[in-house]
Amino acid sequence: MATATKTGKVRPAFRCTECGWTTAKWVGRCGECQEWGTVSEAGTAPTGPKTSASNPSANPARPIADISVDSARAVPTGISEFDRVLGGGLVPGAVVLLAGEPGVGKSTLLLDVAATAARNGRRVLYITGEESAGQVRLRAERIHALDGNLLLAAETDLGLVLGQVEATNPDLLIVDSVQTIASAEVEGSPGGVGQVREVAASLIKCAKDRNLPVVLVGHVTKDGSVAGPRTLEHLVDVVCQFEGDRHSRLRMVRAAKNRFGPTDEVGCFELTEDGIVGLSDPSGLFLSHINMLVPGTCVTVTIEGRRPLALEVQALVVPSPLANPRRTTSGIDNSRLAMILAVAHRHLGAKLMETDVYVSTIGGAKITEPAVDLALLLAIISALEDKALPVGTIALGEVGLAGELRSVTGIAQRLQEAARLGFKRAIVPASATLKAPAGMKLLQAQTVYEAVAAAHS
Repeated sequence: MATATKTGKVRPAFRCTECGWTTAKWVGRCGECQEWGTVSEAGTAPTGPKTSASNPSANPARPIADISVDSARAVPTGISEFDRVLGGGLVPGAVVLLAGEPGVGKSTLLLDVAATAARNGRRVLYITGEESAGQVRLRAERIHALDGNLLLAAETDLGLVLGQVEATNPDLLIVDSVQTIASAEVEGSPGGVGQVREVAASLIKCAKDRNLPVVLVGHVTKDGSVAGPRTLEHLVDVVCQFEGDRHSRLRMVRAAKNRFGPTDEVGCFELTEDGIVGLSDPSGLFLSHINMLVPGTCVTVTIEGRRPLALEVQALVVPSPLANPRRTTSGIDNSRLAMILAVAHRHLGAKLMETDVYVSTIGGAKITEPAVDLALLLAIISALEDKALPVGTIALGEVGLAGELRSVTGIAQRLQEAARLGFKRAIVPASATLKAPAGMKLLQAQTVYEAVAAAHS
């Protein structure tokens, strides 16, 4: 396809299937979303605006102070941890996209949300496109999610889904998942770019017209991003990521986008045989040796969203029979471990070049912030010397390549959480200006050498 310019010349038009970016010539990489291989010929490119002013709208512009906010207030779902992430609950007419890896617990969580809303007198329509109605019924029975106000339908055709909405007039709609629904009016298989766009646009229009909150389940790609066109994330109001190792009990929900609330909140859940349970105080999942002298362990406090979480770091150092010793991590970035080992060797004289080093966090937690540096260093030195840190000790701080300790954000909040859990000693950078919580002693250090000395004082 091509488009004519003012001079009469024909110019091809190309469009990115992920974000909608257009260009006059074909390129291998999209100039907007930077995806490779998504630019294809899209037909006639507009040379000027085609839309003109229409008749006066049925909803004329009004002073902003005269607009009612009652219809835009969030309605709690009854699941406190989910409400924390959403900013108080589901806003009428809002469309929420919940994405996560297969088997992480998305369907279980939403079935629990649906049952809780049904018990509160709201009519809920649950559309399942991946499982049969009988399979969902068995899961609902296992997690005690049976209620007369919870309606279930197994549909994969968009027209039938919209028909179910018309027939039942629900107060909440859940679609599991958006990639399994297809429209007969659009070419392509379910999950394709065109199909996902059409399904999402139709459901969003339905949500806005009926003031109906809609929750969509989405698949993720290998790198953890939402599958399908990037425009899907732009169209919806809230994008939530469901995270967690399928071999761990801990699950976390965090908002990557939220038009009605903060994006720095995290909801913590525990997956059990009876369903999924919200954890208002999840710190206990990440600690195993609070009152025990165990070499190779050190506790730190990380911040997930706005929530401080006490976390135990474990290290094991053993002689290596290999020419290239192993460096194995679980929950901690491998490059950060390599940096800490180099600092320990250079500034502490630690003999680690002929040893295998294994580092892990408790409970399947993953840490990316630098506040864990000092705890990781102390755990490695403790394992190397086979000397446990005193009971009730935590460590906070970033380690620099010159061996200095740097302060981290939210250190006062972290210390308050540690004091609440009963920790009595905290090793912190000397550059941090703060007041010790009641019952806690601060041991300030400028370098890693001083930190190691203070840890065993």
